[in-house]
Amino acid sequence: MVTATRTRTALEVAAQVRDPELPVLTLADLGVLRDVTEEDGRVSVTITPTYSGCPALDEMGADLRRSLLAAGFSAVDVRLSLAPAWTTDWISEDGLRKLREAGIAPPSRLGPRSTGPVPLNLTPPSQRVPCPRCGSFRTSELSRFGSTACKALRRCADCAEPFEHVKEI
Repeated sequence: MVTATRTRTALEVAAQVRDPELPVLTLADLGVLRDVTEEDGRVSVTITPTYSGCPALDEMGADLRRSLLAAGFSAVDVRLSLAPAWTTDWISEDGLRKLREAGIAPPSRLGPRSTGPVPLNLTPPSQRVPCPRCGSFRTSELSRFGSTACKALRRCADCAEPFEHVKEI
């Protein structure tokens, strides 16, 4: 019973850690927080990065360690799991709402992935991305890459506001 309570506490603490690149989201909102276990004060946290070369991995790990140690756990191990690969479908509904409220267009849901060979397509698909400010679909891509590799920079033709869009992965 005590271990279950301590594990639940560790999960609650880890779930509140914010993503360094999208600070409007927690790691739980983003879907990178995969598992939290606790035994004898030692916490093991498993995260799946948005992509294997994510530059925020070290910061995520440090923030998780700092938060859990401050909550009274004696040791923290942060483990990476690259399989299954993260997808924007793992962003919670609450996370999608938080992105919209912050003026960032959330990704669309992709659904189940097909298995087998992946076709190579060098042309990005044309997207109908709604403006997070006014809701108009009359938006265009200004740059395939925004402030981070997982975001694109777009502009709305109706309200003329630029905004970032989290790309579907």
